[in-house]
Amino acid sequence: MGLKKATTSLEEVIEKAGGCAVVDGGFATQLERHGAAINDPLWSAVCLIKDPDLIKRVHLEYLEAGADVLVTSSYQATIPGFLSRGLSIEEGELLLKKSVKLAVEARNSFWDALKLTPEHQYNRALVAASIGSYGAYLADGSEYSGCYGPKVNVDKLKDFHRRRLQVLVEAGPDLLAFETIPNKLEAQACVELLEEENIQIPSWICFTSVDGENAPSGESFKECLGIINKSNKIHAVGINCAPPHLIQSLICKFKELTNKAIVVYPNSGEIWDGKAKRWLPAKSFDDDNFECFATSWRDAGAKLIGGCCRTTPSTVQVISKALKGNSC
Repeated sequence: MGLKKATTSLEEVIEKAGGCAVVDGGFATQLERHGAAINDPLWSAVCLIKDPDLIKRVHLEYLEAGADVLVTSSYQATIPGFLSRGLSIEEGELLLKKSVKLAVEARNSFWDALKLTPEHQYNRALVAASIGSYGAYLADGSEYSGCYGPKVNVDKLKDFHRRRLQVLVEAGPDLLAFETIPNKLEAQACVELLEEENIQIPSWICFTSVDGENAPSGESFKECLGIINKSNKIHAVGINCAPPHLIQSLICKFKELTNKAIVVYPNSGEIWDGKAKRWLPAKSFDDDNFECFATSWRDAGAKLIGGCCRTTPSTVQVISKALKGNSC
């Protein structure tokens, strides 16, 4: 896919959505609601092995809720992760490609069915291939601390991400979504890798934040975005899997630091304990909160809005209704 065509697609979906497109919501959350057991180092990606039909079902549920962008089930899908499960490199690569294939098939079948009802208010969704951080692969909560240790440098991170990036691009997504990036080092690795591989489809990079001021590593977003602003491969930047109450100020901060489109998809406000592998009690925001937040975030400058962990299709539906004035 050429850069010009892909750029137009991203811009068009934002324009057709009224200036702010809707990203889907928590994927693992919805898998669990359907009974999937994902307490596994591969997390939601384990369903690529065990229940691919359920993955497609969840994609369809988010499309029905009004999502303009589907994020694939590859967040925690990595070649090393699949190798640790006894799979071959070839089998792991096929599963990565399957994550894109399932999302594309869901999008295409949903869109084809809509042709029978021309009065619908949906947009043809884009498929964003999820590329989780190195910390997500470690499954130790380090995507929320940025503490990768002294042995992890830019080259190690590029080597970690490279083959997965290549395979996902070969599968033909519309976008690449680097998610839950916790530090400047990994942002730099992602930017350099996109250049080295001459990737021709647009990407976004989403950090997370635990204090609403900085990246989890403690580095300022001014430092982190300084690297991203120099890249014409990155078309949007923002925040995912941070509590909703931090998002408004982060959008305002990002508006001052970048001219790129801003994407936000926070979690429900609950806190994930990466070591204990459980959600901790915390203030949780319900769908009504998201309906109010969505318009505020749009007005503050966000161009793509959705949900992350512990949000559901009902969350995305109220976001879509708030942003587009329809009930999908």
